[in-house]
Amino acid sequence: MKFTKIAAALAALLISGDAALAQQALRFGHVGEPGSLFAQSAEAFARIANEKLAGKAEVQVFGSSQLGNDREMLQKLKLGQMMFALPSSVMSSVAPEFGVFEMPYIIQDREHIKAVEREMLLDVFNPAAEAQGYRILAFWENGFRHITNNVRPVTAPSDLEGVKLRTPNGEWRVKMFQAYGANPTPMAFSDVFTALQTGVIDGQENPYAQIASAKFQEVQKYLSITGHVYTPGYILTSTTHFDRLDRDVQAALILSAREAQAEVYAIAERLEVELLDVIKAAGVAVNEADKAAFVEASRPIYDEFAATVDGGAALVERINALRPATN
Repeated sequence: MKFTKIAAALAALLISGDAALAQQALRFGHVGEPGSLFAQSAEAFARIANEKLAGKAEVQVFGSSQLGNDREMLQKLKLGQMMFALPSSVMSSVAPEFGVFEMPYIIQDREHIKAVEREMLLDVFNPAAEAQGYRILAFWENGFRHITNNVRPVTAPSDLEGVKLRTPNGEWRVKMFQAYGANPTPMAFSDVFTALQTGVIDGQENPYAQIASAKFQEVQKYLSITGHVYTPGYILTSTTHFDRLDRDVQAALILSAREAQAEVYAIAERLEVELLDVIKAAGVAVNEADKAAFVEASRPIYDEFAATVDGGAALVERINALRPATN
């Protein structure tokens, strides 16, 4: 009997110990393929964070949609099944304020987005996220988006007439491409390659980092450099589950997200050059789009955003006021 009680006690300790170890694993999911900007960003954060955490917890990265697509991971954050995600355009479906980043050509460059984060994260975007149960630790990057397709080079919006174009989930991207004359089709990123390969869709729009890492250049004929939208990546967590971490662990993770940001932007800048060469080398025909024509065709989207999103006009005005001064 005495031995049985000791064995039971030891088993209980082992079980509780296993549970404690499980709680230390901070799972970080994203949709990026190996080598993508998302993958390199998450890995940089994990390296920095795990050094600071010194064994108190461990960030473990799961890319390539292993933990689900963007919408599924948003739900898993709330359920406590993972600690971090790296959403981008899908945030416009979480809270209407994030739709401002769907406005064409509103973000000029990385200095501009840095200013927007510095001036607006704490009083606009984090309150909007927290109202839905999330918290943003830092702005990272998805990047400037361009159009690939198998129909024709896209120089002006009229060239998109009838093109079946994959977009992320988010009403404003759909509305934008409808205004340009395309046939937009929201689809999970993990499904895009097969849809392009089989002709279910004609094209898609993404930053070079996502295009090249997902090998879209293998199933696309044309790349048109439009730069129509800059999408931030958000290192996102659940307010409830993040607040349950020890305070020193929280502080280390917040600091790591900020420190990783500089590395993220440096990687993104380098990849913009390297990956355009990769896409060209695959035989994809590359052309510069007439951005002025796209800007002109985008006016109705701004008008609708201002009319339908509470405070939308003020958001646009505030972001425009943060544009870097031109020499």
